[in-house]
Amino acid sequence: MKIHITNARVIDPASGTDVVQDVFIAAGKILAMGQAPHDFSANKVIDATGLVLAPGLVDLSARLREPGFEYKATLESELQAAMRGGVTSLVCPPDTDPVLDEAGLVEMLKQRARLQNKAHVYPLGALTLGLKGQALTEMAALTEAGCVGFSQAEEPIEDTNVLQRALQYASTFGYTVWLRPQDAFIGKGGVAHSGPLATRLGLSGVPVMSETIALHTLFELMRSTGARVHLCRISSAAGLELVRQAKQEGLLLSCDVGVHHVHLTDADIGYFDSNARMTPPLRSQRDRDAIQAALRDGTIDAICSDHTPVDDDEKLLPFAEASPGATGLELLLSLALKWAEDSRDTVSLSQVLMKITHAPAQLANLPCGQIAVGQIADLCLFDATQRWTVAASALVSQGKHTPFLAYELPGVVKATIVAGHLAFDALK
Repeated sequence: MKIHITNARVIDPASGTDVVQDVFIAAGKILAMGQAPHDFSANKVIDATGLVLAPGLVDLSARLREPGFEYKATLESELQAAMRGGVTSLVCPPDTDPVLDEAGLVEMLKQRARLQNKAHVYPLGALTLGLKGQALTEMAALTEAGCVGFSQAEEPIEDTNVLQRALQYASTFGYTVWLRPQDAFIGKGGVAHSGPLATRLGLSGVPVMSETIALHTLFELMRSTGARVHLCRISSAAGLELVRQAKQEGLLLSCDVGVHHVHLTDADIGYFDSNARMTPPLRSQRDRDAIQAALRDGTIDAICSDHTPVDDDEKLLPFAEASPGATGLELLLSLALKWAEDSRDTVSLSQVLMKITHAPAQLANLPCGQIAVGQIADLCLFDATQRWTVAASALVSQGKHTPFLAYELPGVVKATIVAGHLAFDALK
């Protein structure tokens, strides 16, 4: 299909481009920008006057719930949600049922995703068999099957000998290990940030040192093994300071933050709102402010949706009994734009888009995240000024629970193009 996008404000964070121009797409790639190629005849012309054309969003954590949890969500529903959110590439954790610890399971997931003809799906393989933290998986076979890294999802490895062997193995073959820093015992069973609010509400706490102790241990193991590690969902000011120091030291390190933690604090739990039950928990205002500062100075490389659809049976329960997680694929762009809006012009649109396009693509080593001639045409066309109100009925995802219900947010996706295919079109 040949597509001609006219009068778009093209923003490409990778090259610093921010200019109104036409874009020409053919054979799944960007054929030209600015002037039309010779003899180019479009099948589809999109008038993008007043709209922003950005690289398709790259989400570093989106649970699609297949295989095993289809009652919570399906590939079809969540990839459609990705299209509505402008997300063209996403990384999914291995905590499905069965766990993604065998090559055949990974190949099956990728094949099913390809048949949807929507977003590119990049699975993370399990670091240990069954995520049990005991025996290592066949990382080479999982990589060959299509895994872009290896993770324990929300299951910390108790035995540091096992973690050391995993990092040694990964380092030998150049694999990246994706870990959420959490101590296996401190804060285990906790449901909220340890602090005055959790005490007042009578909720069991997860202290910040659960994160910092895990980081200290991990950095020592990284020094001895030379492994490359991506830290998932960093949540505290103290943790970010350790990350900042480790990066200055030269450790092979990157990190992301969940988009909910960019905006919310433990105070947003309110009167036991289970929609605000997250993993890691929403922390203090000081931690939230540190996250925003770390995004500005580059300590945090990327923002992810941490998309975790949860059904009513597991969410409409007392706070401590509810399953953690919230829908995020359709909110990632809008919440990132809200961060820029709230920053009072200290963060540019290009800087925001960098955190959800080129930067995550680079750290996951994915062939996307930029707009340039010859690149795969993964694009997101959106109206940065139009606002919408978050409502369960407005969400395509099977997961309808989010702490942002009734919020008015900026940014509405008008079209999503995946490999030159117009996968979502709201311009009709």
